[in-house]
Amino acid sequence: MKQPAIYIITNESNTVIYVGVTSNLLQRVFLHKQKLTKGFSKRFNLDKLVHFELYDDMDSAIYREKRLKRWQRSWKERLIKKVNPEWKDLYQELL
Repeated sequence: MKQPAIYIITNESNTVIYVGVTSNLLQRVFLHKQKLTKGFSKRFNLDKLVHFELYDDMDSAIYREKRLKRWQRSWKERLIKKVNPEWKDLYQELL
């Protein structure tokens, strides 16, 4: 699945939210699930994909990611609940 995307992952209890950008969403989420990405997501056990958006080009995806990172948490929660009200892990849908 090589396509620019932004994604939001969280932990099992939805207490921490991480916004990222990638050119291969399936691979990136797999790395998070296997705890192969060092840093913030591994430290806070973030491996549940709750939102993603696909883009035609990486510049647009990066622009969106930077904007989302500046959003208040409540705004991010509304974005997630709009499409995924139960905060289900969307990874299986990608497979």
